[in-house]
Amino acid sequence: MKVLSRLLIVLSLIGLNCASQPKPSDLAATIERQIRATYKLPPEAPVVVGPISPSPDWPGYDAFTVTIGEEGRKQSYPFLLAKDKKSIVRVNRIELSADPYADVMKKIDVRGRPVRGAKQSKVVLVAYDDLQCPFCTMMHQTLFPLLLKEYGDRVTFVYKDFPLPNHAWASHAAVDANCLASQNQDAYWSFVDSVHAGQREINGQGTQELRLAELDRLAMQQGADHKVDAASLQACVKTQNEAAVKASVHEAEAIGVDSTPTLFINGEEMSGGAVPLPRLRAALDRALKNAEQSAAPAAPQASPKN
Repeated sequence: MKVLSRLLIVLSLIGLNCASQPKPSDLAATIERQIRATYKLPPEAPVVVGPISPSPDWPGYDAFTVTIGEEGRKQSYPFLLAKDKKSIVRVNRIELSADPYADVMKKIDVRGRPVRGAKQSKVVLVAYDDLQCPFCTMMHQTLFPLLLKEYGDRVTFVYKDFPLPNHAWASHAAVDANCLASQNQDAYWSFVDSVHAGQREINGQGTQELRLAELDRLAMQQGADHKVDAASLQACVKTQNEAAVKASVHEAEAIGVDSTPTLFINGEEMSGGAVPLPRLRAALDRALKNAEQSAAPAAPQASPKN
């Protein structure tokens, strides 16, 4: 909701412009009126002003919340009220002691995922990929081989699944890829390369059944090329167990992913379609620099002079 996003970015002081101090019974109504006017909320939008009590964190202010919206689409926002009850302040507290990017990376499970580039590194690029997404194909071509050649000795590249519901064969392709990954990482990447490169040919198959059959054929071909156990691969491809794919989608949605491709470089989000190459290079260089600085030993403090 646009009305909610306005509240997330406004940090300025909101004057109540009262001619006289309102009575306690009128205060909530006055606050609601000012909130509606300041953020241009439509008349039908529910606005509830919560109880007012002394703020434990901000001396000289009382604290309360304003809840906007209905069940399922409502959100609460913290405010402060001056002791003279003549102004309120929208609170957007940011803890400097926490690393927001590190917190995001903790929520991304890369255990067991195939990797390209450095097997272990201090910079990890995670891409939530949809094998049927044309923008993902553009991103894939930028990452591999271009950025892999430039950063492959210092950066670990990982793909996770985020097939979009309107892409009819994307989830099937993700399952086939994971069947290969369970036996051979190189087979996984070769399949991902082939599908992204062959999107047009796959889509050109006359029916959905033929498109799925083509995906399975590509998976079995990559399995043969990399000498995986054919029977196990065939069984996995036939079963089409989507549990791992759904878990990846659930994980992605929990950190705010809603489109593909979406990348995280040490937790810093890169989204909005095929991310331009200069923006990617800048993010990778920044992550590498930050990693070097965090790994550097602290400079010894000078001894005080007598």
